This record gives sequence, structure tokens and C-alpha cells, in this order.
Amino acid sequence: MVVLAGLLAGVSASAQSGAGNDYSPYSVYGVGNIQHPGSAYNMGMGGVGIATRNKRFVNYLNPASATARDSLSFMADFGLSGRASIYRQENIKSANNLFNINNFVLSYPLWPNTAMMVGIMPYSSTGYSFTYIEQDKDMIGVTGPQAYSATGAGGLYQFFAGGAATFWKRLSVGAQYIFYFGEIDKTVNLSFSNAAFRSIQSGHILQLRGSTAKFGLQYDQPLGGPVVATVGATYKLKAGMRGHTTDYAYATLSSLTDTLRNKEVVLGKDSPLQFGDELGVGVALRGGDRWMAEINYLRSNWSTSGLDAVNGFSNVSAYKFSAAAGQSFRAGFEFTPNRNDIRYFLRRCTYRGGVYYDQSFYRLDGKPVDSYGITLGATIPVFRGYNGVSFALDLGRRGTANNGMIRENYIGFHIGFNIFDIWFQKPRYE
Repeated sequence: MVVLAGLLAGVSASAQSGAGNDYSPYSVYGVGNIQHPGSAYNMGMGGVGIATRNKRFVNYLNPASATARDSLSFMADFGLSGRASIYRQENIKSANNLFNINNFVLSYPLWPNTAMMVGIMPYSSTGYSFTYIEQDKDMIGVTGPQAYSATGAGGLYQFFAGGAATFWKRLSVGAQYIFYFGEIDKTVNLSFSNAAFRSIQSGHILQLRGSTAKFGLQYDQPLGGPVVATVGATYKLKAGMRGHTTDYAYATLSSLTDTLRNKEVVLGKDSPLQFGDELGVGVALRGGDRWMAEINYLRSNWSTSGLDAVNGFSNVSAYKFSAAAGQSFRAGFEFTPNRNDIRYFLRRCTYRGGVYYDQSFYRLDGKPVDSYGITLGATIPVFRGYNGVSFALDLGRRGTANNGMIRENYIGFHIGFNIFDIWFQKPRYE
């Protein structure tokens, strides 16, 4: 299967459904575009969260953060995301926009100083559509113009459940069980204007499932007054994947269809496959309930994942694909002018900003695919308690328009609904 990933002529501008919020030529590679983790709360600060401890929001980027809460509080976060993108390759341009669900997470206490979190969200997304018309080419006769088209759809989700505990009021540790599941379809069609030649459809169906574990810790160190420094770290184990891939090709002429190949590979048996591990570290400074600033670094090693050896992950482009180590740098802040202001509503809102730089988990012809951007966000308080609506805006760029590659400029937006309530509260009357 050969996808002409460098050709954008005739790219459809309609939205494609998948596990996440991506419609991108770069999602043809590997397991697709791995989603930026986090809710609208995290996204507004560049995606930080490893050292975040905030009792007003659900932060699932570090399992240890589950204990940052009021003792009887129940919290939930439901998020929606969208993206508008413009693609450019030399003098060819195209555009696309889409909208999808981002996350659903619940968090609740168990015993004193312990808490749980469960949730589901996209892990990776595949969505693309390329069309290329090649004029007369003498192959085994005069075929006339040939139309190549390639489409991809689907993606992977992740479900997680985890818990955390706090010791000595400063050290918090946590762990999560993560289960991946989903399906990715990649198809290529070759058709001829001369009806005497058979059209050919080929592709891969990738059905995956697997599990792993993620561990986290956070330590608070008071610095005087309301200022507290927090150091955080996370480590996610490699995930051994199961499932199967189907490599197929059919030739069609009129109503007759011949099977050229139909081969199934059992993952984990015929071909080992695993997702890379991930190490993250972060440092945050928090000034009471008013401001916070944080920096994060993450590194994920996919060089021994086995993606290079499995058809459907690696042999999908004219560019040489190779799994490698990816990394990410993120920084962000938030500020609340006066959370208890009874006169000016905007002073009670929280405002955020951030930056990020990501390096992909693969190389194309030995070169990484980089993305970088800036983010803005805010939370508007709603009713009582910590209920609110969070917004985040992500302005970024991925890839380059040089050497036949594709540059993608995008604007992402995220909406999160923060739900808060107190459980097991017994009213007293006199």
C-alpha cells in the first residue's frame, strides 16, 4: 500500500470522524496523531499538569494529583474540542475543520487523604483524504488518466482508572491502569479512465488493544507566605499491544472482483508491537489560590516499538518511516485577580496562557516532525462551589512546506465543563 502523502490536490474539506480531533496528512503514520492529553484546564496553560495541584479542577495528567481536593468533594470534567487547519505544500493549499468529544473524567474521595479517578478520552486519531490525478502513462497499454486516492479514519481510545494517597501532608503518590482499544482503516484506490483496465483497492485494517500502567508523585515545599513549590514526576510503562492487522487488495472490473491478497497478522504473536514508555517531570510555583506557573518536560521512546516492521504502520508513504524517541516541552501559568470579588464578575474569572514544543515519535527520511504553539484560556465560574466552564485556544504549526513536505497551521479550541459537589454532607437543624 503506497499513500502519496505529499499530494494535497483535491483534499476534501469535510470533517472526518475518528477517536480524536485530528484531520491531518501526518495522521497517516504509525498509530496516527497522538492527542495532546489534558482537559481544557490543562490546554489553556500549554498542556502542563505534571506538577499541578488544584482542588478546583480534575487534573488527570499525574495520578498523584487526585488527592488535591476538598475531603468530601465529587468532581467531574466533560470536554469538547475542535480544530480548524490550513495545509500547504509548495503552491497547493487546502483546509479542514472538525469537532469532537475530548474527555470525560470523574474524581471522588475514598478514605481520608485518598481519592480515585476514572475516565475515557482519545489517545490517537487517524483522518486524511488525498486525491491525485496522473495523466496518460504507458504501463501495459494506453490507460488514460489514473486517479489515486487514499483515505484514513478511526483511532484509539484510552480508558483509565487510578487512585492516589497523600502522606505527611506533602507527598502524594498515585497509579493508573490504562486500557487502549480501537480500529484504524487505511485505504488506497487506483482507478483508470479507460474502462478496459481494472480498478484496484488496497489497504490495511488495524484492530488494536492493550494495557499499561502509569505512576506519579508530587511533593509540596512551602517557600514562605502563601507560596508553595511543587515537584512532580510521572512514568508510563511500555504497552504490549494485541489484536490483528489485515492487509488486503482487490481488483474490480465491471461487477467482477478478484482478491489479489488478504493476509492477517496476529499482533503479539506473528509480529511484536508495543507503545513507547513515557517519562515526565514538572516544577510549579503556586501563590495561594491566586496564581500558578509551571514547566514540564516529557520523553517517550518508540524506537523499539516494532512499528517499523508492521505493514499498515510503516509502509504507507513515499517517505521512509522510522519509529524514534519523541519529546515535549511545555510551560504555562494561570492568574485569578480576586476570586471573592462581589462587585466585578471578570475579577472572579481565571485567566491562563502557555507555550509548547512537541517532537514526533517517528522520523520521516530521518527527520522529526515538529509542532509548536501558544495557548490562551479562561474559566468562568458558574453557580456555587467550584463549578465553571473552561475555554482554551491553541494556535500552532506542524511540519514544514520544504522538501515536498506539508505545513499545517491550525487553531484548536477546547471547552470543558467543571462539575463540583459535596457528598455525604449531613445538614444540622436546631
